[in-house]
Amino acid sequence: MPDDSYKASKEAFVSGMTGSSIGHINLVSFASLVPLYSAARTRLPPTKPLSFMGEAILLVIPLLLSVTLFADYPGLLCLLLTAPTVLLLLLPRRESGTFLPSALRHSREPSRTSSASRDASPSPALAIPIPPLPALTTYRAHMLLLTFICILAVDFPVFPRALAKCETFGVSLMDIGVGSFVFSQGIVSAIPLVKNPAHLTAPLLPKVSLVLRKCSPVLLLGLLRTISVKGTEYPEHVTEYGVHWNFFITLGLIPILQVLLHPLMVYFPISLLGVVVAISHQLALSMGGLAQYILDGPRDSVIAANKEGIISLTGYLAIHLLGLSTGTLLLAPSPSYFRRRQQQLAQQNGTNNSRQRPSTSESDTDDDVPVASPDAASASTAGPSPRLDVRRENDKTATELCSYAVLWWVLLGVLQLFAVGGDVSRRMANLQYVVWIAAYNSTFLLGYLVLDLAFFPSPLSKSVYSPMSKLKVHPDPDMLKATRHNGGGTGREWDAAASAPPLLEAVNKNGLVLFLLANVATGLINLSMQTMYMSDWAAMLVLATYSFSVCAVAWVCRHRKVWRF
Repeated sequence: MPDDSYKASKEAFVSGMTGSSIGHINLVSFASLVPLYSAARTRLPPTKPLSFMGEAILLVIPLLLSVTLFADYPGLLCLLLTAPTVLLLLLPRRESGTFLPSALRHSREPSRTSSASRDASPSPALAIPIPPLPALTTYRAHMLLLTFICILAVDFPVFPRALAKCETFGVSLMDIGVGSFVFSQGIVSAIPLVKNPAHLTAPLLPKVSLVLRKCSPVLLLGLLRTISVKGTEYPEHVTEYGVHWNFFITLGLIPILQVLLHPLMVYFPISLLGVVVAISHQLALSMGGLAQYILDGPRDSVIAANKEGIISLTGYLAIHLLGLSTGTLLLAPSPSYFRRRQQQLAQQNGTNNSRQRPSTSESDTDDDVPVASPDAASASTAGPSPRLDVRRENDKTATELCSYAVLWWVLLGVLQLFAVGGDVSRRMANLQYVVWIAAYNSTFLLGYLVLDLAFFPSPLSKSVYSPMSKLKVHPDPDMLKATRHNGGGTGREWDAAASAPPLLEAVNKNGLVLFLLANVATGLINLSMQTMYMSDWAAMLVLATYSFSVCAVAWVCRHRKVWRF
């Protein structure tokens, strides 16, 4: 247990930060987009005995270096990673496991059959399967890995103070991590809506009851974290969320609030609802006096003691909704698929309110409600319906995602130009913070999607680009059928098309368990040594051992879900 003087020094060590710049944060994060692993995977022969160490070195070490030794020189790190990537790309591509032009049907335009199939939307009451999206798996796993690293690294001097959470205003890497977690949660929460938009019109009370049950473990974790922090006198930063509130509580409450908005989602675009919630929150901060209350209000009651967590909840809900909207673009067969079915649903709901609604009984699957935990992996189902074409138009999705990213960055620039709401504030989750999170995550999701299109063309994409001819090609139906039936109807028929790195798949599969493990390990390390006085090289040794250990646990458990709820 830390003594009072060290505890006070440690709290001061992580308090009062003003952050860095958006450009610097983007450059630090860009190390995850350098395709060193993709180049090695497509050029070098597989080495199964060294698969874990090889993946850990290629995927984890760059992230660790980007937030520690190279945090002040992110451009140099990107150059150092790009050099071997270019050399690997000069080697001939290893075609094993890829789809050659000879196996694909070349066409610069979709056939009439595929076009008709695309335009004919099924009924909103008809559920569709959702195959995995490797870009989403990579995005979520990288976010988790950076979170694991940063929550411990921030306690060492080797982690620049500019990347630690800002006190009130400013931008930092750890500020972006909190919002990205919520944005990612929103993306995964789109699974039941994409599968069956009629879920929006299901009876509200059973849905709230079910999502409350599913979120209760996360809320319980929040309570246990509060008790453990208070019981061990662990150094804490009260202005993050308050005296008793913590991020688990925020993460557990947001899906419940989202379900309450389902009746509005039938008639209004989800992205519009997110923007409206964000603007309303900003008006309450600026004109309703909530910002001043957060900054200067006394902590003289339970609500006042947790004012940051309670008031910022609305801003995080807006981030979640924007992530949910992004999920309906990413996970659906085409970026306009959910919008068309949403319009059909609104028309049917307006003309026939007595139609049958989908069941939300206890026997529903785990994907039937928004998932509150961070380990909800990219979706998979028991098997595709033979009546539906679930291949994705990833090139169109990338184009629309690019449009959204540009829109969010332009909007953020306008907000900063006119100083709306002051500056970016994670503590308040103000409008600038919401837009920044949307811009950042849309951009990096786009980056991962483009890398997948470039390196791993999949037969589950309606339109991909051949690595040989650069022409748009369409999968041969026989090859697609063989790929779909590869798993024998066991729910693994999409595995042949999955291209996310196995280590990242493992991290994503048990994200919640690993997140808890990382938090426990961080606490034990901080209780066993005075981290803020350690040299950089000693800190790097501890951080590397810690990071590899967490990844090793993920690797060992990669074939099973450790904790499902």
